[in-house]
Amino acid sequence: MAHVLVTHSDEPIGRRVVKTLVHDEDVESILALGSGTPPRAFDRFLSGNPPKLSYVRIDMAKHRPVSDFFHSSRFREASIDTLIYVPQHGVSDGASLPMVAGLPPRTAEARLVLQNCLEASSIRSVIALGSAFVYRLQPGNANRLDEESELDLDPEVQPEVRSWIDSDMLFHSEIGNQRIRVVLLRAPTVVATGGFIYMNPWLSGSPGLRLRPLGFDPLCALVSDKDVAKAIQSAVHTEHPGIFNVAGAQAIPLSVLGRWTGRPSLSVPRGFLRAASSASHWLGADTPRTRDCPQLRYGFTLDTTRAERELGFRPQYQIGLSRAGDGGLRLETSPA
Repeated sequence: MAHVLVTHSDEPIGRRVVKTLVHDEDVESILALGSGTPPRAFDRFLSGNPPKLSYVRIDMAKHRPVSDFFHSSRFREASIDTLIYVPQHGVSDGASLPMVAGLPPRTAEARLVLQNCLEASSIRSVIALGSAFVYRLQPGNANRLDEESELDLDPEVQPEVRSWIDSDMLFHSEIGNQRIRVVLLRAPTVVATGGFIYMNPWLSGSPGLRLRPLGFDPLCALVSDKDVAKAIQSAVHTEHPGIFNVAGAQAIPLSVLGRWTGRPSLSVPRGFLRAASSASHWLGADTPRTRDCPQLRYGFTLDTTRAERELGFRPQYQIGLSRAGDGGLRLETSPA
């Protein structure tokens, strides 16, 4: 029976992970961390007798609150043996927030969480959700990426992608750890019911017009938030460490994905886009709307063979279209 801790459980993917694990009979207890008040969806789980779920409000990017929590009686009494690191992904992109100790919040969080996990004697497994946008993309749409594909270590990589890469490398470095089993799941664009999009560097942030280079419309690999939660659940109950790609069977053009999620794009000459990106950076107003990056030119899909073989993961949800109340089309997830 697992005793699980889930970070950023008050954000959309974290909530989905908690809901999935609450109904798992092989998970005895869940300690959920969040930066805000407990989601209302947790009310009935928090009121059980005894409750299977408990909630702690904490700023995961700051050293003192995280350290105090991991050394608290609350943590010891929870007997946590499995930590699920869901990174920040809801309100902000996790890279545009103020730096923490010279690092983007996402990187600072990953380092703090991993450091405290390594020092906590009760923890035996760390499962981290990462991004498939860490991979280097070659020209064209033929990029079929497996876990051995090269990471994008270009020094000019966009700040949000850099934060994903730095966090990825932190967990990757501990995969050979003999005491703690480390699992790193790399997911592409995550789609939730209602057309909400997460973990896409270009589509993150508020709706509105984006710029993209003329002549390019890359394919975007997709995965349902429910499949991400199922993959994490599978990782909890297996003994395999390592890196695993997690994705659905679908991929659609970036322009279509943007339009369906309220983020339509305008094609402009690449020189204009690069100038706009540079100007935004120097003015301190860098946003996904004006960035020039490989993900706007080259598409990719993910090879999930390893996750199927070792975790038993297969996508169970498909992503389609439904009509909203105003008659407009929006994305939805449904059982395949």
